[in-house]
Amino acid sequence: MQKINAIPPLRARNADSHKGTYGHVLVVAGSRGMAGAAALAGLAALRSGAGLVRVASPHEVQPTVAGFDPSFMTWPLPQTSSGAVDGSAAWYELLPLTHDATVIAAGPGLGRSKGVHDLICELLRHTNKPLVLDADALNTFAPLKSCGNALKTHHSTIVATPHPGEAARLLGVTTAEIQRDRIGSAVAIRAHMPADSVVVLKGHETVVTDGTHLYVNTSGNPGMATGGCGDVLTGVVSAFLAQGYAPMDACVLATYVHGLAGDMARDDSGLTGMIASDIVDSLGDVFRNLDPMPGCDD
Repeated sequence: MQKINAIPPLRARNADSHKGTYGHVLVVAGSRGMAGAAALAGLAALRSGAGLVRVASPHEVQPTVAGFDPSFMTWPLPQTSSGAVDGSAAWYELLPLTHDATVIAAGPGLGRSKGVHDLICELLRHTNKPLVLDADALNTFAPLKSCGNALKTHHSTIVATPHPGEAARLLGVTTAEIQRDRIGSAVAIRAHMPADSVVVLKGHETVVTDGTHLYVNTSGNPGMATGGCGDVLTGVVSAFLAQGYAPMDACVLATYVHGLAGDMARDDSGLTGMIASDIVDSLGDVFRNLDPMPGCDD
């Protein structure tokens, strides 16, 4: 496996560009009590350069998500009595939105239910857009060995962003086993995915692999072990994919930028006091400091 030691360059923005130039991210996220996960992913996608972001969430959650910031669009989805998306009904609402999207991110705060499983399966089977799957969108396929080739039915790139606990559920092992062989675990998950897909195994020294290339991230800190941090990463990855970066480049750059934003948040708030929204707020400073970036010589 070829190890990547340099970060892909951040692309310059052309003077005659417009919001359509930088892609449209559709975020499918949230459930009762989990509006923040949806909002964090949407805000992070915007702060990472996506031209347009729409956050689709259960209808009782949508007003709360919309209230976080006026810069992203929202859409209410049918829900069950428990406050989660109603799979089949939600799919018919979501389908027209997928046509406009460049990238679809799904999972943050969706919850675990049959409706969520059904909705993610519809996205896999009936869209040809890159999918970023996080959190409960991944849990629905655990363990992978019982799901056959479910993920491989998708006709485009998948980026999976599990934390060690989610990776353990996917592979049917313990979290300790994942942590003992993080690279091997990421490669094992990648084997269940379509061509050009990437696994981002989060944690200390996040592992990024497409099965051929390997990047081990060195930015970030223990203060990022806080709720919502992974939702922010989902948004950053989605934004870079929407802007046309190759999947591996998008994930390497996103992981590095996310960690740098965490380091800036630590400098401002301390390891104990920092929260996920601090990471979103630090993204602008990261991009200002990284533009221009040195080229990648991997």
